[in-house]
Amino acid sequence: MQTKQDVIQWLEDNRERFIAMSDDIWAHPEIRWEEYRASKLQADFLADEGFTVWSIEEMPTAFIAEYGQGQPIIGFAGEYDALPGLSQKAQPTREPVEEGGLGHGCGHNLLGVGCLAPAVVIKEWLESTGIQGTVRYYGCPAEEGGSAKAYMARAGAFDDLDVAFNFHPSSFNMAQKDSCVAIVDTRFRFHGRTSHAGGSPHLGRSALDAVELMNVGVNYLREHVTPNVRMHYVITEGGQAPNIVPDLAEVWYYLRAPQVEELQEVIVRVNKIAEGAALMTETTLEIVPGRGSVNVLNNHCLADLQYAAMDEVGAINFTEEEMSFAQRITDEYPTEMFEDSVKDLTGTYKIKEEIARKPLISQNTKVMDVGVIRTGSTDVGDMSWCVPLSMLRTACFPLAAPGHSWGNAATSGMSIGHKGMMHAAKIMALAAMDCYSDPTYVQKAREEFEKTIQKRPYKSLLQEDVAKADMKSVSSPDSLPERYPQFPFYDRNKR
Repeated sequence: MQTKQDVIQWLEDNRERFIAMSDDIWAHPEIRWEEYRASKLQADFLADEGFTVWSIEEMPTAFIAEYGQGQPIIGFAGEYDALPGLSQKAQPTREPVEEGGLGHGCGHNLLGVGCLAPAVVIKEWLESTGIQGTVRYYGCPAEEGGSAKAYMARAGAFDDLDVAFNFHPSSFNMAQKDSCVAIVDTRFRFHGRTSHAGGSPHLGRSALDAVELMNVGVNYLREHVTPNVRMHYVITEGGQAPNIVPDLAEVWYYLRAPQVEELQEVIVRVNKIAEGAALMTETTLEIVPGRGSVNVLNNHCLADLQYAAMDEVGAINFTEEEMSFAQRITDEYPTEMFEDSVKDLTGTYKIKEEIARKPLISQNTKVMDVGVIRTGSTDVGDMSWCVPLSMLRTACFPLAAPGHSWGNAATSGMSIGHKGMMHAAKIMALAAMDCYSDPTYVQKAREEFEKTIQKRPYKSLLQEDVAKADMKSVSSPDSLPERYPQFPFYDRNKR
């Protein structure tokens, strides 16, 4: 195996192996920190392929697999966690496999394997050509609400990488130069005093009143923040019965903003509103810090490499049957959702309307998202401030299906998702080959990266070590620490 066409052909010849792995993860969805089957499946596969595999201390479903020696060290970051309530059969109508069960409504079964496959083919290529370099795959758990990469970044797991690649299932094909917003999650717990709500309400101090007053205050705050700030919440505890004044109530907030500095300002303002609600209701406030991830810093040099690789790979060849499948899913959603998606593609990403109106987009799209700030969040952001990183998106979903939906889960388990996954694997592999073959690409990517972080160094948003509380079954007999040695972490200051 010598040329890029050889690499593309190898991935095509071995596609069924990777599809089988993706389908196994899709058929056995696991929520954050509990991805024992998925992580073991991937780690054992890579060990059998000749990679050295390490576990990560206190993160039983995270691992790192490496092959080769010397520099450059190039990493691929995969994920495999599912979402609650999105169980779905691989069909174009809504029907869960298990009512209320887990499902891959964000396509992480594709994401993980789509990043694993290029690591494997690069290993084969390095071995065949004798080119010096190291390839590394990161098995990353708990992207959905767990911020695992933030913990990995804090431990130094990414510090010796030269560049990194990541992909996410999407509805179109583009190497990204945009950004995602930073996020923190916090629980506000109010403690009051119970009493009989009918007989002696004056003796009670309602914790639920405090929660409701806080939410009113935050909703008034929305007028006085910038447009890309997002504040959303659920009440997780509101009392036991209407005739008892609640002495405990809790509201769980996600706060998002384009930059860490702005997010920290929003946090202070929301905390003050919570304190005011406690004062008004004569309750006491307990602020329970959660996780946090910073905004994404996409590397433009690496994005250009991925776009060039798209030209060599070509478009995705979706069949008429796949187009019909996607159209049937589109028809299940309100028309305005489809029209909003078309408007976004034609306005924000400059995709031609005749292309944007197709149920599946097979063409590769030129990078047109410079300066765009998407209001979703990902812990890939923390990795991107440790190493030059490029995120890629490929068409795995119908255009009308929103993120975290049954429509996405349906195509994640069939040929539409498979084709998007393998498309991403080929693009990332070819971009990585350029970095191994010509060190100037790595140098330029790092120069761009260093220029940014010198002005704005990485600041983690982890408020405290809450990861342990999320890990519900760390004593699993199949957990990775019992099978693989611990990864030797590095100090970025010694790079």
